[in-house]
Amino acid sequence: MTPEDEAAYRAHCQGMVESLTPLGHFECDLVQSIADDRWRLNLAAVIDNNTFTRGLNDPDDIHTHHPEADAALAQARVWLTDSHKLGLLTLYEARIQRKIEKNLQILREQQQARQAALEKAVEEATLLAQLAAAKGESFDIERDYPREFLPPHVVFSYPEIARRVALNLRLAEAKRRFEAPKKGFRKAA
Repeated sequence: MTPEDEAAYRAHCQGMVESLTPLGHFECDLVQSIADDRWRLNLAAVIDNNTFTRGLNDPDDIHTHHPEADAALAQARVWLTDSHKLGLLTLYEARIQRKIEKNLQILREQQQARQAALEKAVEEATLLAQLAAAKGESFDIERDYPREFLPPHVVFSYPEIARRVALNLRLAEAKRRFEAPKKGFRKAA
């Protein structure tokens, strides 16, 4: 790979990481596989384009004196001479695309499971914090919600869970204080 290609590849991979936001080793590995396959898919498209461009630039014996007709004949010649290679390239692209779709589905499922596990952990920790407050006790997330009780998909830290618990508690208090009581309205006679 040339230095320019290496820089483009690194930027491509970084963009995929930023777009797919993996957490944990497994998700990062999936995103790297997706990035590699997207790179290969783009490379296959470049090879396809370059094959036909080469055909347009190769001199041949047929000249119609119409640029569009000459281009069409050149493309036909490329297809006839390189059809096996182009067919393999198309097959290669289809396989890569299926692999990307499969890995994206696995990644989505993994991220949904992780998010659900985090929401469950935050909900449980919020309930424990509310119980501690109702009893006039302090709540320490590390003491009161030990790591072994965290679901396996939770890759967030205790401080992140504690921030979410604090937000939930503040939102619950705000709802109690500021939501208007729901009263039935009587119709005027």
